[in-house]
Amino acid sequence: MSYLNFPRNERKNADIPNLFDIVPSMEKKEFRIVFMGTPEFAEFTLRRLVEDGYNIVGVVTMPDKPMGRHGSVLQSSPVKKYAVEQGIPVLQPEKLKDPLFIEQLKALKADLQIVVAFRMLPEMVWSMPPLGTFNLHASLLPQYRGAAPINWAVINGDKETGVTTFFLKHEIDTGDIIYKESIPILPTDNAGTVHDKLMALGADLTVRTLDDIIADRVKPVPQDSVPASELRPAPKIFKETCRIDWNQPSVRVRDFIRGLSPYPAAWTVLRSPDGRECDFKIFDTEIVDGAPVQTPGTVRCDGKRFIEVSTADGALRLLEVQAAGKKRMPVGSFLCGNDLSDCCVFE
Repeated sequence: MSYLNFPRNERKNADIPNLFDIVPSMEKKEFRIVFMGTPEFAEFTLRRLVEDGYNIVGVVTMPDKPMGRHGSVLQSSPVKKYAVEQGIPVLQPEKLKDPLFIEQLKALKADLQIVVAFRMLPEMVWSMPPLGTFNLHASLLPQYRGAAPINWAVINGDKETGVTTFFLKHEIDTGDIIYKESIPILPTDNAGTVHDKLMALGADLTVRTLDDIIADRVKPVPQDSVPASELRPAPKIFKETCRIDWNQPSVRVRDFIRGLSPYPAAWTVLRSPDGRECDFKIFDTEIVDGAPVQTPGTVRCDGKRFIEVSTADGALRLLEVQAAGKKRMPVGSFLCGNDLSDCCVFE
């Protein structure tokens, strides 16, 4: 995935009255910050904060995960790897209410905590610092509260998404909004490209938010005051969530596929004429103009260059695929080593 950079919007809140009276404004090198996060999306923001000279006094991330064939190798999160490289203290609690963890966190004496792609925090954690805890979320709240906002925005065919910073409160992703920044979702985008754009945009917005908190000039807005005709959730995605329904219109199926690409990937079952079945992941498609309406899942293939699959109102041409046990590859490469006839169907 590429790292894309977007210019920070000019601040529009210099004339907002002071909100915080607990801690006076101070230099960023004096301001003690605990950062909480786990994946690459969070590591990008942590790296930006460190490189910009903010005082990160500690990092909280997920425990190392067993990896490898027998789980014998422990894999550190991207956030932990970077923190260790920088000599930043790292906490990895199994349980966020563990008394030892709470004492270790208190000992860091943070003025503020920043959360990016982490777990739901108990109140004893998010309310600990004098200025509380703010979260960077990869959607334009109040839309897409939940674990997979980027995927669902693309799956639903949205034309716009963005990032939001907000102060944590009891209910997940419902706290008062500090700032929001938006970007278009292009027809050529998938979840991966949108992830990279929001990763960079989110780092910019985190810095802007942090600067204005340190300068004592933010005025958060309750989410229930933000107009929203229909709230759309962003629940966690499981394997069955990713199965393609060919009975949907072509546009909906294509959005579904790109909203799950490159990870976790939309999939279907390929059934051969002799009844054999194979799980089949699809990463990229294009709509076939003027395709006749046939039974959804019907396959048309020339055996060399293209695979087309019927939908409710036409067909999609597959561009990049992965059969079970094989590597991800362009359709032309797949057909060089695999025989796929018109008698196959996708279910």
